[in-house]
Amino acid sequence: MAGTVDGAGDGGTEWRGSVREDVRGFDARTGRLVWTFHVIPKEGEFGADTWGGGSLAESGDLGSWCCLSADDGLGYVYVPLSAPTSAYYGGHRPGDNLFSNSLVALDAATGERVWHYQMVHHDIWEYDTVGPPVLGRIHVDGRAIDAVMQASKTAFLYTFDRRTGEPVWPIEEVEVPQSEVPGEATSPTQPIQSRPTAFDRQGVTPEDVIDFTPEIRERALALADSLVMGPLFTPPIRKGTVEGKIGTYVIPGAWGAGNWNTGAFDPESGVYYAVSHTLPNVWSLSEITEPDEMEYGTQGGWPRAEIDGLPLVKPPWGRITAIDMNRGEHLWMAANGDGPNDHPLLEGLDLPPLGHANRPAPLVTGSLLFIGEGSDAVIGTPGTHWGTTFRAYDKATGDVVWETELPSGTTGGPMTYLHEGKQYIVVAVGGSEHPAEYVALGLP
Repeated sequence: MAGTVDGAGDGGTEWRGSVREDVRGFDARTGRLVWTFHVIPKEGEFGADTWGGGSLAESGDLGSWCCLSADDGLGYVYVPLSAPTSAYYGGHRPGDNLFSNSLVALDAATGERVWHYQMVHHDIWEYDTVGPPVLGRIHVDGRAIDAVMQASKTAFLYTFDRRTGEPVWPIEEVEVPQSEVPGEATSPTQPIQSRPTAFDRQGVTPEDVIDFTPEIRERALALADSLVMGPLFTPPIRKGTVEGKIGTYVIPGAWGAGNWNTGAFDPESGVYYAVSHTLPNVWSLSEITEPDEMEYGTQGGWPRAEIDGLPLVKPPWGRITAIDMNRGEHLWMAANGDGPNDHPLLEGLDLPPLGHANRPAPLVTGSLLFIGEGSDAVIGTPGTHWGTTFRAYDKATGDVVWETELPSGTTGGPMTYLHEGKQYIVVAVGGSEHPAEYVALGLP
């Protein structure tokens, strides 16, 4: 891929002109195609004017990576959509680029758009909307709302009336830093939700770097000095244009704060449990000289700016955040897993759990929240950030009430079922050196 190093990122050259990943509805009895929704509008369709410069024809690689949700009563299906082609340079695709980075509600019978909301305009950070839309009833200011809750890689949990698409709490278009890369035209504003506040770190300053010891802090500050730091939506820089800087330190990174694993909703209490990780990236753009290619390609990405393998920013690096969706307020936050607290630089330090930057999925029950620590088989997560411990948290307080060791790390969400009056928890495990298997645990 032209313009990349270490196999990192999407310079756009590999995916430009690829087939659009449209959403299709089929008759389940006959297999007949009933309708097609164009995730990138065709000429004359709603949203086509958000793709400038003739970019509609060459902007495939946009689709729904994860999970759709449906409301049988309304007859709606909710589709979360990913970033557009070339996620870090968008000079070839001026405009907001609908329906990228959006939640779209479709009429399940016809495929017609009922409503949509775009979480990121003209994405240049790969902030896909990848997790499953969660449906649940909440009660806000005395009013019952049938809501759809959509976690984003940005660490916002966007919440809408699932019938109308109206935000439950105000969302404001806020001015954000602008790109200085020639040819790029970033959106002047991005939507910032007032409630609930972010469930993980957004943006970074030098004050956020690790300081476990004076030596570690000194090294971290020196490394931070080589990076462009700023708030959420700080754009990648062009390589060599900012003296002494190797790139933009982006938090959340391309794998997000939230991802496919984020979210379990408790219908009894109205609490949403957001599982997230802090995995920053360093991005810069380099000019491409080959003919018929993009103007700029990604450089960097996977070198995450670390101190001997320790993340540059303070922990927790993997966390669980309980959010009262009736009030839009955080209830508690707990680090999930000890993290790399056995690192040689941390030897002799009495540290709390640091959290694993991985993607374990949760299961909420009547009184407990079950979750593992992820696996080294989960792509895009550091090889040291996983574990074999499987825990039950008190869902009201975040306290660990039980834990056990599994044969390997967790690779999927736990499930529960009853058999002959006994409750079981089943979880998928596996790893780079362990075969995939299911482990069943019986509750007393």
